[in-house]
Amino acid sequence: MRLLVLGGTEFAGRALVEAALARGWDVTVLNRGRHAPPPGARALRGDRTASGGLDALAEGTWDAVVDTWSAAPRAVRDTARLLRDRAGRYVYVSSCSVYAWPPSPGYGEDAPLVEGAAPDADRTDYARDKRGAELAVLDAFGADRSVLVRAGLILGPYENIGRLPWWLNRMARGGPVLAPGPRELPLQYVDVRDLAAWVLDAVEQGLSGPYNLVSPQGHATMGALLDACADVTGGTAALRWTDPGTVLAAGIEPWTQLPVWVPPGGELHGALHRSDVSRALATGLRCRPVAETVRDTWRWLCSLGGNAPQRPDRPAVGLDPVTEARVLATGAQGPGTR
Repeated sequence: MRLLVLGGTEFAGRALVEAALARGWDVTVLNRGRHAPPPGARALRGDRTASGGLDALAEGTWDAVVDTWSAAPRAVRDTARLLRDRAGRYVYVSSCSVYAWPPSPGYGEDAPLVEGAAPDADRTDYARDKRGAELAVLDAFGADRSVLVRAGLILGPYENIGRLPWWLNRMARGGPVLAPGPRELPLQYVDVRDLAAWVLDAVEQGLSGPYNLVSPQGHATMGALLDACADVTGGTAALRWTDPGTVLAAGIEPWTQLPVWVPPGGELHGALHRSDVSRALATGLRCRPVAETVRDTWRWLCSLGGNAPQRPDRPAVGLDPVTEARVLATGAQGPGTR
């Protein structure tokens, strides 16, 4: 297989390139050259936001293109139009954010989509940008040669958002840790390597259409995630499980100040952790245990001295120690239990 990956050096793109190379595929990457692609990939230089930024793609044919773009949809439009006669399939890593807010819990790929998106738009907001890019792919490649990967929460090695790295570094510091409850809160996420494997399988199988791509509902819980983080970092952290009401009353922002966590029963939890992924499962999605994702992310993080890369277009995440200590002193549900 001849694969073109647009980006290919960070997080999902890098995992895709590594997985394709491991299968013996011929892999080309196009990026701005800020980071080197994995060894074995052919590197082309180009800036999709600049005039002439696609010149390096003037020649060449590929069985498939994978694109993870998340800014102005017109960049995807231009690339897809350039490649529609020289690539067999266009895989766009989109987002579950493309669904109209709030999506009903258990929503599938046929749920209503966000309005106001356009394939030729400049940058607007994340949801409409992702949907606009989907429209750009469909316009150039048609529904039969397009794969729309509507990912939810992505975790694993190379993460440049900061969610799992923050929890791991917090556990490594040890001591009492504010653990937002309930322990049994179900989570949905996808390990970036499982996403990559499914994408490559989709190319091999000739799949098309939209797919919600996260683990099945309840594949992991908040307790299983944080227990794994505490264990892999040395076991000196003591989880203090705290009622969601106490966390919210303290003014702590779900998802950002306490990454991954959102309180049960609300629209945000329904959107992030209660999607229907039966279509992806039926086409071969396999999700590794949460402990494996945590362990391998910790190994990668340690190889960087604990300092994970951070995307400049995403805000930093995590709770400051002063706020954590204040809430622990007033609202924890007794001694830490794991």
